[in-house]
Amino acid sequence: MTDSTTETPTNLPETATTAPAVAATDAAFDPARRATELAILDALRAVVDPEIGMNVVELALIKQILLGPDSTEIKMILTTPFCPYAGSMIAQVKEQTETVVDHDVKVTLLAERWDPRDAGLMW
Repeated sequence: MTDSTTETPTNLPETATTAPAVAATDAAFDPARRATELAILDALRAVVDPEIGMNVVELALIKQILLGPDSTEIKMILTTPFCPYAGSMIAQVKEQTETVVDHDVKVTLLAERWDPRDAGLMW
């Protein structure tokens, strides 16, 4: 008859076997960081594409928010490659993000094409 209980190795301290799991969980989700991301997205709802009349969050133009200790980067796309309101919208995204964070904000335009289906739009 064999014993069905499992033993932890005796040469490792008990905290060594559980510490990586805790560290991985902490790295995977940071509630304060997520709250800041959501606050930024909420602030960006004030930035409206004047041609479509919907905000940049609803249109799925905000692709990534990179929060750093000294700076934040917003990666976004435009609805059309030569959008006549690009400069204004980029400036508004920067200004609205700066109302949430207390450091430098950089807005980067991605070369990705916008698809209305990403925003749940069907024309």
